[in-house]
Amino acid sequence: MDRKALIDKLHARLLDWNNEITRLEAKAEQASGEAKRDLLETIEQMKQRKEEARTKIAELQHASDSAWEDIKKGADEALDAIKRSFESAKSKF
Repeated sequence: MDRKALIDKLHARLLDWNNEITRLEAKAEQASGEAKRDLLETIEQMKQRKEEARTKIAELQHASDSAWEDIKKGADEALDAIKRSFESAKSKF
């Protein structure tokens, strides 16, 4: 996959994550007690992960051609971990 295609794919993933966070925020508004605290904690973790993803995408966008492959591999691994984190959070709620 070339740089532009990968970055476009990652931006689409960010949009999906934004939508998921918005969905959980709406759910948290309806929750109370421990469930609400758990949801708010999960949402905060998801927002942090999303910012990590933004950082990785920025690194990919600004990488030199010679560094592209190394950065791409590291970014792929980090973004996969973030994706698993989001999926785990979604499965709880």
